[in-house]
Amino acid sequence: MRILSALVMALAIAAPAAAETVLVRDGRVVTNGAAGTIENGDVLIVDGRISAVGANLTAPRGARIVEAQGRYVTPGAFAAMSEIGLSEISGSGAPNDANISGDLIAAAADAGRAFDPGVTAIAVTRMEGVTRAAIAPSSTETMFVGRGALVSLDGGDDSVFRSQAFMVVELGEVGARRTGGSRAAVWPAFEAALRDAREYPGRYRSGQGGAVLNELDAAALQPFARGQGLFLVHIESAADIRRLIRFKRVNPSLRFAIHGGAEAWQVADELARANIPVIVDPLSNLPDRFERLSARLDNAAILDRAGVTVAIAPAPGSVDAHQARLVLQLAGNAVANGMEWDAAFAAVSRTPAEIFGVGAQIGRLERNYTGDLVIWDGDPLQVTSAPDVVFIEGVEQPMVSRQTLLRDRYHPSRRNVQ
Repeated sequence: MRILSALVMALAIAAPAAAETVLVRDGRVVTNGAAGTIENGDVLIVDGRISAVGANLTAPRGARIVEAQGRYVTPGAFAAMSEIGLSEISGSGAPNDANISGDLIAAAADAGRAFDPGVTAIAVTRMEGVTRAAIAPSSTETMFVGRGALVSLDGGDDSVFRSQAFMVVELGEVGARRTGGSRAAVWPAFEAALRDAREYPGRYRSGQGGAVLNELDAAALQPFARGQGLFLVHIESAADIRRLIRFKRVNPSLRFAIHGGAEAWQVADELARANIPVIVDPLSNLPDRFERLSARLDNAAILDRAGVTVAIAPAPGSVDAHQARLVLQLAGNAVANGMEWDAAFAAVSRTPAEIFGVGAQIGRLERNYTGDLVIWDGDPLQVTSAPDVVFIEGVEQPMVSRQTLLRDRYHPSRRNVQ
């Protein structure tokens, strides 16, 4: 009987219910939009999208009513950088599709093609209130890491809702190490790669030679080199950030966002003027290498006050396949170090969606936005709080994971159950 119950629960993880008309009533509704936070507010979801937000909404006939009872009601969290779905056990000899070795494939690597919506970390992360994520591979040989994708954590076969959404490139210490050991080589190599991509396929078909990219990588890089996609740049130091700002000034059609930016606070005003977003880790405060000598805990707060678009995620080198659920804890640490609560919550929900180009559909509780909604038992940025209810596209998600199944099976109270 116990095995049968576990099987039924496991099937529930893989097959959530269909979308329905739902009225979430009487909550502390964090809209992430112009309406701000609505006390005693309601949210109506119809056909997977938000139909109305406000106070004292009338439920349509046949609608299911969910009583929030004054609890926080928020958009789902968006993990701005993760490897979730790319490996099951990243620290073992098991396959890890996040890691790419060799130099045959670099820019052409495509995280969306490797994403597995059935890995156990998906359900674990979803239960923590994270409904969307940006994922990318991790190359170890070249300055180009590969193309990232945007994914839903609903566990469905169509979970990748935007493939090839951004290109990850190393332009700091790591990039220097991979291109001859010096920053003197990084930028010429980057510029040459952009040239090859823009000229693809001409140079390759004519047999001119002299290309720094192979044909696969040149083809993959081309839309980004032509300003049709986002470069997510791994840099940390203020000097590297200033080089990027100057490069963008000369190449205004290219789009950049920074991941890392431990010293970004030193050039906050310049970043705001250049309109370059920064994805920061509020716990990066140690000078563990020379490009992070000026790291500080209030980096996110300083950037936000300067008008920089700030998202929150683990720092480069700390991203893995199992800890995307910690983005809300990171945002709480940003608040503890001076960031406004609304800005910190936006940095793990609305702002990542905007950075990756889906801010018109995801990250707010407003009419016509996707019905990703979470009801919390407390402040979502407190580590003692947890979701009570999670909706993705208007579908209530099962609050069951492999961890909860193991807990229930082996809990001391069940030892004598046959």
